[in-house]
Amino acid sequence: MDATERELVNRGEVDLARMADLSDTRTALRYCFDAFIAAVILVLLAPLLAIVALLIRLDSRGPALFLQTRTGLNGGTFLIYKFRTMNVQEDSAVVRQAQRGDARMTRLGAFLRKTSLDELPQLLNVLRGDMALVGPRPHALAHDNHYGALISTYRQRFAVRPGITGWAQINGSRGATPEVADMQRRIELDLWYVENRSLALDIRILLVTALHILPHRSDAY
Repeated sequence: MDATERELVNRGEVDLARMADLSDTRTALRYCFDAFIAAVILVLLAPLLAIVALLIRLDSRGPALFLQTRTGLNGGTFLIYKFRTMNVQEDSAVVRQAQRGDARMTRLGAFLRKTSLDELPQLLNVLRGDMALVGPRPHALAHDNHYGALISTYRQRFAVRPGITGWAQINGSRGATPEVADMQRRIELDLWYVENRSLALDIRILLVTALHILPHRSDAY
């Protein structure tokens, strides 16, 4: 995505699909890589996933999985899968971001978020083709509408599939965004990824995520 394409998108004169990677070969290879890794992890962690699901059901009333509508490639929508960490299932025009000491959090929920175990069901989204292993993190539709109206380049992040982890996350832009400037920085990092993405970069992001971010998610709440 060059400066000209970005300007055209801002003026609404070109569809986001033109900015996506439309090469059938590259798209197929990227999906095969993501799907293979996701399937292997799901098989290896199947016992852990079953235990977590059982503990959630025992810890509080409600389903083990949390489903919420998110925005995907080219602005399409999909249902994201996460382990439930709260007593609510918010998926409406108003969704409040999680805060430190959030009263909606279950007893088990804080631990699941801190260890990123709540994110593991998104591997199913990768297998379905809704998400990639690496890409801009998807936000709730309410947040897309809110920040999309405040940040002119916000929608450009939909040029690629959303990811379980991303360039913004390994560069410190994780968790809640209490100020618009916090989201602005995340969008800038997301768009850098959109412009520079490659399989080598994806592997680098996955390694950094596994080695440095997951064991130290002090920002998770």
